[in-house]
Amino acid sequence: MHKQKTLASEFSLQGKGLHTGLDIHITFKPAPENHGYKIKRTDLEGQPVLDALAENVIHTQRGTVIGKNNVQVSTIEHAMAALYAWEVDNCLIEVDAPEFPILDGSALPFSEGIKNVGLTEQNAPRDYYVVRRKIEVKDEATGASLLILPDDKFSVNVLINFDSPVLSNQYASLTDLNCFADELAASRTFVFVREINMLFQNGLIKGGDLDNAIVIYDQKMPQEELDRMADELGLPRKDVQELGYINNKPLTSENEPARHKLIDVIGDIALIGKPIKGHIIATRPGHKINNQLAQLIRKDIKLNSVQAPIYDPNSEPLMDINRIRELLPHRYPFLLVDKIIEIGGDHIVGIKNATVNEPFFQGHFPQEPVMPGVLLVEAMAQTGGLLVLNSVDEPERYSTYFMKIDGVKFRQKVVPGDTLIFRLQLLAPIRRGVSTMKGYVFVGEKVVCEAEFMAQIIKNK
Repeated sequence: MHKQKTLASEFSLQGKGLHTGLDIHITFKPAPENHGYKIKRTDLEGQPVLDALAENVIHTQRGTVIGKNNVQVSTIEHAMAALYAWEVDNCLIEVDAPEFPILDGSALPFSEGIKNVGLTEQNAPRDYYVVRRKIEVKDEATGASLLILPDDKFSVNVLINFDSPVLSNQYASLTDLNCFADELAASRTFVFVREINMLFQNGLIKGGDLDNAIVIYDQKMPQEELDRMADELGLPRKDVQELGYINNKPLTSENEPARHKLIDVIGDIALIGKPIKGHIIATRPGHKINNQLAQLIRKDIKLNSVQAPIYDPNSEPLMDINRIRELLPHRYPFLLVDKIIEIGGDHIVGIKNATVNEPFFQGHFPQEPVMPGVLLVEAMAQTGGLLVLNSVDEPERYSTYFMKIDGVKFRQKVVPGDTLIFRLQLLAPIRRGVSTMKGYVFVGEKVVCEAEFMAQIIKNK
């Protein structure tokens, strides 16, 4: 079971804002379990805090902007990508301006800051968003698309395409987050010279220069026009005779623009608020379509606050019915768990196949058989009992007795033919033989029942 992580200590960075040109201070601080990413505007009265979540994205022009109640922060994607790639789950970010500093235009300063302070493992488990089916967003006008597919880990493929003799087709991929720091983090944002006038007129890139962005010169223009743009941006004039890149620093790789687009995808998708198990295929991605996919995932998370465990009937169980009979005192017709397929230090997953031959179906709505809700609760309790017994030596010598049941909810009826998946999670460490846990019953991906339990384990054999 993977645990949540936060920073081992805080770190700070300073630099100008890409769009505002302001001198900005930003500090990344450790945060408690289940905190997520939050951004505090220390320059505003009351120091308001924004949740870095996709539903709070208000603009996506040349950067991702989150906002709420007239408070906003922009250009957050590079920092978000670094936090996500280093598997930081909880972080409070304090910034004294309406945007993050652009620094060198990449995620490298953020990545190095995290590396330098290190990480601390927390007690709470990581809550993954597991992709169960294809999710796709398209922009027919631009040809952009993002597709996320089921996978057992997180990975991204990016293809970019521009109508440009300098930057046309490029491809980049990330199959292991451990490679982010060395292979992707240093890739800088980029801009075409032909776009600079429009961006400047819209009040953007006031802090842009040849050190914090790749500048692509792909359409010939008079030297006077280049000089005028340089003067407006407060940059030194540069004599440009050939199409190409006009930066002070060479490219970090031939496909640096594609690698940077991959950083942007990670940073924008990080705003779903959970680590992902899934494979993203991004074609001509941009902040707008990245956020559209993130918002779809956020809606799915809200509709299905708890995801069903993955059940592969072909996998060998960790406990079969014979082992369960050794641990639980229950017998026919009251043994309600068929097998255990997953067990960790603080959770367990069990299975029961409901057939029409169950004795309770004969008398409980016999014309339209329905499994009694009280037996769903009992089945959860038995599964939870196996989790508690798994924490002691010689579990055969112990029994588990439930002391309290709270918050029982029945969401959908269970009928013959259903396969029930039970997932029980400890809410706190077991102390003095007493445990508290939260249980769910799933049929397919739907929650049919849930409850909280308190149980005591007693040595009585």
